Amino acid sequence: MKATDALRTLFAFLTLGAFAHGEPLAVGAPAPEVSAQDQDGKMVAFKDVYAKGPTLVYFYPKADTPGCTKQACSLRDDWSVLQGKGIQVLGVSEDQAAAQKKFAEKYQLPFTLIADHDGKVAQAFGAEMMGAVTKRQSFLIKDGKIAWTMLKASTDTHAKDVLKAFEGLAAK
Repeated sequence: MKATDALRTLFAFLTLGAFAHGEPLAVGAPAPEVSAQDQDGKMVAFKDVYAKGPTLVYFYPKADTPGCTKQACSLRDDWSVLQGKGIQVLGVSEDQAAAQKKFAEKYQLPFTLIADHDGKVAQAFGAEMMGAVTKRQSFLIKDGKIAWTMLKASTDTHAKDVLKAFEGLAAK
């Protein structure tokens, strides 16, 4: 295969991947019961995490990039408050496990990062794509259902946004 043919094939694959994810899951939809590898190479069954309490599943484009670092550090900096509310956190990007581990260690991230290198988790959530990477968006799961979504998650105030949404759910 010529190099140009290989590049065309790769481009076609990436372009198809950009549109493969459907509509993001709506509030009230059942939370996807997918499994994927974490930063340590261990399989994480999302259903098991949901069973421990409210769970934030947040998607970000790429580990150790400026915006994704701000977003993750926002959650890290308010970790004790999130934990106090019983909120589990799963950060998801299409990076490999080794890149996720390096990211978690570099910024001392206390929560689990998911290596969604095949895009199955993003697809299960209907996460929107930006080219070949998942857009920044969040899903709060409570009692096995999507309880809140933020389809344009912020980088600086992500934790505060999640906590505000969680407080609103508790008031209902």
